[in-house]
Amino acid sequence: MSDVSKVVLAYSGGLDTSIILRWLQETYDCEVVTFTADLGQGDELEPARQKALGMGVAPEEIYIEDLREEFTRDFVFPMFRANTVYEGEYLLGTSIARPLIAKRLVEIAAETGADAISHGATGKGNDQVRFELGAYALAPDIRVIAPWREWELGSRQSLMSYAASHDIPIEMARGKKSPFSMDANLLHISFEGGPLEDPWNEPPSEMWRWSVSPELAPAEGTYIDLTYQHGDIVAIDGKPMTPAVVLAELNRIGGANGVGRLDIVENRYVGMKSRGAYETPGGTIMLKAHRAIESITLDREVAHLKDSLMPRYAEIIYNGFWWSPEREMLQVAIDHSQAHVNGEVRVKLYKGNVEIAGRRSDDSLFDELIATFEDDGGAYDQADAAGFIKLNALRLRNLARKRG
Repeated sequence: MSDVSKVVLAYSGGLDTSIILRWLQETYDCEVVTFTADLGQGDELEPARQKALGMGVAPEEIYIEDLREEFTRDFVFPMFRANTVYEGEYLLGTSIARPLIAKRLVEIAAETGADAISHGATGKGNDQVRFELGAYALAPDIRVIAPWREWELGSRQSLMSYAASHDIPIEMARGKKSPFSMDANLLHISFEGGPLEDPWNEPPSEMWRWSVSPELAPAEGTYIDLTYQHGDIVAIDGKPMTPAVVLAELNRIGGANGVGRLDIVENRYVGMKSRGAYETPGGTIMLKAHRAIESITLDREVAHLKDSLMPRYAEIIYNGFWWSPEREMLQVAIDHSQAHVNGEVRVKLYKGNVEIAGRRSDDSLFDELIATFEDDGGAYDQADAAGFIKLNALRLRNLARKRG
């Protein structure tokens, strides 16, 4: 272990990563640099600094960074330009946060002269893959230390015992501890474990944090107007906002109307099925509204091609390949398609539902004169449809004659 003198640890300040900090110090006899990212999880992050200081980390090697704008602008918004959904439902709230954390881990390692990076993801989950694929893509020779794959601490009790014997402060939580494993950022909050491990169990109502139950949501709909430029929301109700503020505001409004709850069983990249519950109020609104503005501004074949590429793009992100050449290639095409995705979408939120109340754009391809059921003044010759249908039916008619 002597070849490692300094490690950059993705550090939350919680029990698990505090144990990892001490374990790295003792097992590798190395300095530890801590990196704590504010991605909008809503936690007070300064206590992480105090805990790291108390465990011997030098003040100049404690990194606590507000990455909310970068996260939303450079990761969440590009993903939503593609209308990205994994396995038909999941909006990838956890997946999309990992590439940014991996990026900063390797950047801080370079800045501090560290030999390795470390994370607290378990050997059963997707996050170990996401962190490490991202790190290797950006720093191919970086060393990664994954304690959950090395140590013999396999249970909560063994962690507690390790903490007690190594002078690691254990915060005694007041009240009943949540039975769920939770992860949050500006895009979503996820819940796993506890009663959710049985797919037959309905998520308990007290589990949800960001949204009211649809049954308890306001009795009247809430309307919001979203302004789009090049596929991204730039204003809500006419008020310009930065990407992170847009997402935070949509979370607030959506949550108040019971929007964004999801309960799914997904296929993890590592090979197992996993049941999770998610709250993604802002993302749920963004997906619906973006498809609405695209419906009037995108050419049909461009829209259909985007839809055909989306499942692959979603899988790339879910599996941890954000920094891959295939994702970058797809992103260029997706971003190019958004040049004329400009305009406004009016959304109605009502008891967990997101409805489109209107859409308009100076770049709209919708032609009322052609689409009307009234007299179009010769804009469309309906007689032309006969030849169109016969040409498309040619192979079907030929097949029927040959096999009839």
